[in-house]
Amino acid sequence: MSEPSVAGLLSCDVPLATAYDLALVDLDGVAYRGHDPIPHAAEGLSAARELGMRLVFVTNNASREPSSVAAQLSQLDIPTRTDEVMTAAQAAAALLSTRLEVGAKVLVVGGAGLVTAVREAGFVVVRSADDEPEAVAQGFAPELGWEQLAEAAYAVQRGAWHVASNLDRTLPTARGFAPGNGSLVEVVRAATGVEPSSAGKPSPTMYRLAVDRVGARAPLVIGDRLDTDLAGARSGGYAGLHVLTGVSTARDAIAAEPRLRPHYLGEDLRCLLEPHPAVRPDGDGWWTSGGSAARAADGGLELRDSGSATIDTVRAAAAAAWAAADRGDPVDHARLPEIPVGRH
Repeated sequence: MSEPSVAGLLSCDVPLATAYDLALVDLDGVAYRGHDPIPHAAEGLSAARELGMRLVFVTNNASREPSSVAAQLSQLDIPTRTDEVMTAAQAAAALLSTRLEVGAKVLVVGGAGLVTAVREAGFVVVRSADDEPEAVAQGFAPELGWEQLAEAAYAVQRGAWHVASNLDRTLPTARGFAPGNGSLVEVVRAATGVEPSSAGKPSPTMYRLAVDRVGARAPLVIGDRLDTDLAGARSGGYAGLHVLTGVSTARDAIAAEPRLRPHYLGEDLRCLLEPHPAVRPDGDGWWTSGGSAARAADGGLELRDSGSATIDTVRAAAAAAWAAADRGDPVDHARLPEIPVGRH
């Protein structure tokens, strides 16, 4: 690994899978999309393992048991053990343990994964505010309705600590984006006026738990959402790889504010098997990566490529836009291009 460029991207002269000993891999948008595998995910992760990289799959989904997640990944040709899965439910239980004694009552509003995690942490699961819980643990479950949200609101109004597994406002589905846990947590917050604590990404709690579990020295966060996966990497002090197979696009990465910026950019998980070239200033405002160059000019971006756009185009464009923003001359987001990335 080398020093970061002026604009914040890291370079790596060996494959990422040999430079980092643990990959903290997001699920939806990185390993799979809904029930379908992401192209090249299985082969990229398998080859990374062969190079010595360990994997822990880190998900903001709190409704499912780790064993269920591991089974789904294994069916998608990504063999996974249960201890290679870290969920937001487990992170929420760990957060509860920082303030509550074993045996404390916790009102769980969520699915089986959250119930199991809270019980395994030594707490008593209750379903009514009248049981006088010391905390409310809230996670997503598709069957949640008004009655459960009302119980959560009653308990929080009476002084229970409100802990959310995550604050993702949307949930990607095959039909589009549906309300996520963050939207349901907002219902309770609006009813009570109490700000919840959150255990899921962008909090680095799950990353730290996974790193401690494995004993890793050089972890790499891999995600598709800048506002959760990569923000969590930045806040936790971990290197972050953004892949363009999910929610946040190349344009989003180019426009990213400092707290959301990835350290590496890749088209898909095959980039774990490749070196990542340095992005360098090249005079007259140009930034170069591979055969691509970009510079900020007149509130927009100029791009220069030897052929069709590649991930190097995105790297150069991101470096140019970030450098311009950091010197107080940001690129107009409305004028940023959407770059269709292909491999030469």
